[in-house]
Amino acid sequence: MGDGRCRSRRSHREAAMSEIRLHLSVRDLTEADLPSCGWAGSPKHVRELVHQIRRAEAGEVDYLAVCTPVGLPVAVGGIDCTVKPGAGTLWQLGVHPALQSCGIGTLLVRSAEQRIRTRGLTRAELGVEESNPRARALYERLGYRAFGRELDSWDVEAEDGSLQRYEAMCTLMRKDLA
Repeated sequence: MGDGRCRSRRSHREAAMSEIRLHLSVRDLTEADLPSCGWAGSPKHVRELVHQIRRAEAGEVDYLAVCTPVGLPVAVGGIDCTVKPGAGTLWQLGVHPALQSCGIGTLLVRSAEQRIRTRGLTRAELGVEESNPRARALYERLGYRAFGRELDSWDVEAEDGSLQRYEAMCTLMRKDLA
């Protein structure tokens, strides 16, 4: 369980702050969640999450969902413990855009780290796009340190349904969990 807190100013003239508290839970992502995950990526990406859910059901990976009290996912992310010996690799981490900077990403990453520990592994690794300094700052606050760079690429679906190859230079980061 976690508590996501969002604070926002109502206007530049008002000094009052609003606070909304959400009681969140973390569980495995299910196929029933996918219709409410359109914020997590292109339609192609959401369709491909079915494959990741199947891999999770087979015990190959973990795919987590941070959910509101009514079960709606507001963050998702995968953990693959087969990529590097002794490490769990976090990938496809995302928080609903309207709820970023509320602590939900922190809850997701900490929950992923706990899953990695449960599997008896002592290190977490991830790649963050160099064009995403906000995400890198989060990982650094959580104790991740850069150890390299690599080019990554994947297909993205354009609005017309065509596929385009997206390439990004990523900073590789790791954290010891022992």
